[in-house]
Amino acid sequence: MSAVSIRNLDERVKARLRVRAARHGRSMEAEMRAILTEAVSEPEEDGGLFQALADRFGALGGVDLDIPSRRTPPRAADLG
Repeated sequence: MSAVSIRNLDERVKARLRVRAARHGRSMEAEMRAILTEAVSEPEEDGGLFQALADRFGALGGVDLDIPSRRTPPRAADLG
């Protein structure tokens, strides 16, 4: 393991870090490690929300909708 020193850290940042560490039940050092680890982690290789929904509900087969044709032509909105 290596050590890192952070100089000239703003007092407000330090205070917010202390609160954040307490909220997570960690020391400030452990909180800084967690923040740095998350910051340099590679993004997960998932397909996002669409892929999650497709994976979850894809086996259901989807739904076919009968969309009726428009009988009247579209008109502009009356803003008056």
